[in-house]
Amino acid sequence: MKKFFIAGLVLFSALNISAQSKKYVTFEANIANRNSDIIKIINDGKVVKTINVNAKGIFKDTLVLNGGRGRMYDGVESTELFLKNGYDIKLKMDAKQFDESIVYKGKGSLENNILAQRILADEKLYDNSVVNLDDAAFTKLIDAKKAADAARLNNKKLDPEFVKIETENGQQAIAEITEHRDQVMKMAKLNNTVSPDFEFENHKGGKTKLSELKGKYVYIDLWATWCGPCRAEIPFLQKVEEKYHGKNIEFVSVSIDAPKDHDKWQKFVTDKQLGGIQLLADNEWKSDFATSYNVVSIPRFILIDPQGKVVDSNATRPSSPELQTQLDSLLN
Repeated sequence: MKKFFIAGLVLFSALNISAQSKKYVTFEANIANRNSDIIKIINDGKVVKTINVNAKGIFKDTLVLNGGRGRMYDGVESTELFLKNGYDIKLKMDAKQFDESIVYKGKGSLENNILAQRILADEKLYDNSVVNLDDAAFTKLIDAKKAADAARLNNKKLDPEFVKIETENGQQAIAEITEHRDQVMKMAKLNNTVSPDFEFENHKGGKTKLSELKGKYVYIDLWATWCGPCRAEIPFLQKVEEKYHGKNIEFVSVSIDAPKDHDKWQKFVTDKQLGGIQLLADNEWKSDFATSYNVVSIPRFILIDPQGKVVDSNATRPSSPELQTQLDSLLN
């Protein structure tokens, strides 16, 4: 009996060590209303797995990883992951409510559920109401975030590497929202001032000046052919252009593609049958117009009135219904 007990204990220990030393992650998911039939897993800046999802939105696969930082892409949506070899993760979510619906089970779920909670909380930091807070209210908001982040990480069961990464993520998020607020405040100072002019190459030939469009509202889209989020806005912009065709407004798209990509820009505009006035900036990000508007990221939208004054130096995107509400109030 004693020998049997010892043998069983040795076997259990061997199995336990084997489980802990597993050199891969088992990742299983059930995704309702998925955006794509293919899921991509990024780890250490590289695609480590491309997974086919079945008709029910279910997949199960194994991943061999380096380090804990990761990201899962479902088409246009993505979320952060913390994965370590030995984990056995089960994800359930609804892609229509992407971040709001994420729930993990299995080994490694503690860290990933906390990660999902932090991501959801951080989304609120980028609401327009946040960047318009006064200094005291903004400081109070940041202090509340720091306290919430610390509370989520106050669990001795958490992986030390995860705690380190999440602490860094929290600090980075604060730095990013602070910089974003500073940029928005700088952009707001341009509102109600005369817009800087430009003279850029027109896709149809010749050059076009912004000042030539005085007498009409001008909605400017700063974009580039290499910019995924910019391309995602194009179908929405086309619908807005169609709705306001014949109204007192011009839609101007200014590409900041590099000079070496001139032909690529021309072909893209032609192939996609882009409407409005299609222009190419003369010096990418460093064009006088872009620097005057402190453009540090794209897509960026600008709305100018018929007198050439800036209505909104950081205008609403075409994909937002708020843009059409604003244009209706100005044009009708």
